Amino acid sequence: MTEVLLSGRGLLESIRWHDGRLYVSDWSAGEVLAVPGGVLATVKSLPLCFDWLPDGSLLLVDSAAGVLLRREPDGTLARQVELGPGTWNDIAVSGAGQVYVNQVDFTAPAGTIHLAGTGEVADGLAFPNGMAVIGDTLVVAESHGHRLTAFDIGPDGGLSGRRVWAELGEGTPDGISADAEGAVWYADVPNKCCVRVAEGGEVLGKVDLDRGGFDCVVGDGVLYVAAAEFLGMAGELVAPGSGQVLAVPVR
Repeated sequence: MTEVLLSGRGLLESIRWHDGRLYVSDWSAGEVLAVPGGVLATVKSLPLCFDWLPDGSLLLVDSAAGVLLRREPDGTLARQVELGPGTWNDIAVSGAGQVYVNQVDFTAPAGTIHLAGTGEVADGLAFPNGMAVIGDTLVVAESHGHRLTAFDIGPDGGLSGRRVWAELGEGTPDGISADAEGAVWYADVPNKCCVRVAEGGEVLGKVDLDRGGFDCVVGDGVLYVAAAEFLGMAGELVAPGSGQVLAVPVR
């Protein structure tokens, strides 16, 4: 049975399961939240994605300022890496601590992936959205391409071996996450669902929603979903107060 863990929010994204706890970003409010819990950081940026370094440091993408921020133990935010101008979207950190941030253009389908502190490592992506690291592979959702695309991660953080990880048909992947079996869950806004797929595209599971699925992650046998009523790319993006965090048992 689906349980609503958080409601009355705006555009919820970047949902993460880390060290046995759930976190999510409210892009409308500019807040990173622990669920349950409270506000970990406030950054007035849209997008506002985050992830952790292997040493436990929380990194946040301040797209508005074009910078990668690190949350200090006292809760203050320090500038970690200058990213530069543009719309910076999702972030993914490898086991070796390589930090990938993708860049999108809301007026065009093309986008890029950057290795923080180094520069662009992949281009020509059809609106790159969620990213996930599976071993030494980086998987990225191409929303406008209706596919998941994979790259091999090199020792220096470079990306090579670009290939289609899964064709999704009419699926429109937004946020993604890998599970313990190496499958990927993707959230789908226009189709109002979350779908689990294997490499090659086999559909292994599906959860239907009553509103758009913006991101999802599995923790302890539960699929956690960030969902909201999508209004379109112009204006407020989602209906105010429609943002929810849902918990769906999938074990």
